[in-house]
Amino acid sequence: MPPPIPPASDDGKVYGEGCRLNSASPEELRWAIEAAFDYRGDVTLTLQSGESISGYIFNRNVKAAEPYLDFYPQNSDDKRRLLYRDIRAIDFTGRDPASGKSWATWVKQYQEKKAARARGENIGRIGLDAEPLA
Repeated sequence: MPPPIPPASDDGKVYGEGCRLNSASPEELRWAIEAAFDYRGDVTLTLQSGESISGYIFNRNVKAAEPYLDFYPQNSDDKRRLLYRDIRAIDFTGRDPASGKSWATWVKQYQEKKAARARGENIGRIGLDAEPLA
């Protein structure tokens, strides 16, 4: 398992939309795959062969004799299993539809709306409804 340190991409950003990891050490690759697994958008993987595929990582196994990830390519119903050692780069290319939609963000926005209503502002409904992800 990767060490408990914050992951960062080639440009020093925490992994997420728009970041890229290229030619990483095995440890950095494991971090990026963990971040890509937690990411709710699509990623683009560049393989050692030069092939580039975009899709969604839905499973990974770092403890296997040959660590691998399971991947749903875009525009395909077939899943693929890729070995970590075959991955050269990971781009976080898809939009994360849940970005900024955490529980803490929702509570903060709810409290701001309650405070605005207490000041007499007409802000409409402030119920316990979730925001749409799209």
